Amino acid sequence: MTLVLGLDTATDVAACALVRDGDVIGERSAEPRSALAAVDAVLAESGVVPGDLDALVVGTGPGSFTSTRIGLALARGLALALDLRVAGVSTLDALASALDGAYPVIDARRREVFVPGPRVVRPDDLALEPGTVCIGSGAVRYRATIELKGGVVPPDDDDVHLPHARLHVALAGEFGPAEAVTPVYVRAPDAKPLEPA
Repeated sequence: MTLVLGLDTATDVAACALVRDGDVIGERSAEPRSALAAVDAVLAESGVVPGDLDALVVGTGPGSFTSTRIGLALARGLALALDLRVAGVSTLDALASALDGAYPVIDARRREVFVPGPRVVRPDDLALEPGTVCIGSGAVRYRATIELKGGVVPPDDDDVHLPHARLHVALAGEFGPAEAVTPVYVRAPDAKPLEPA
């Protein structure tokens, strides 16, 4: 039996899931800063201790720089402490896998969105085929623009707009050392080094 913990913190909603041999046995959502508490809760609710885990899967973004780093740091810490192998999965790929043919659109702030490529674009610059189903936080936020371009956005409260770590686990490919999993950054961080005085 294989027991895998999946997590993603790249968006405003952190997700974690516990998957045993392909079956979801626990799942939770939280704010990214509460990801460790969510992981602890999903393990406890499932009657699992960290030492029972066989592997980890972590979302690599793109998304918030800080939130993405939270998930990677958590995965690396757990992997080091528990001697686990880790796989990284694109947050966009996992989101898209929730609905066949869906186009994932993640809110990138600054009036921009992250889309497959991965790349960052203004919603007005999206090139969509008529009838394209757009999902994710960016699709919800920029619904009016997307619909004017011929896209279709499910209702705001549809679960398809949220990341689900079970989807990350389902897409995981090769597992390896945690330090080999790197974040997907599409633009430079806002923080800049201070210039010497």
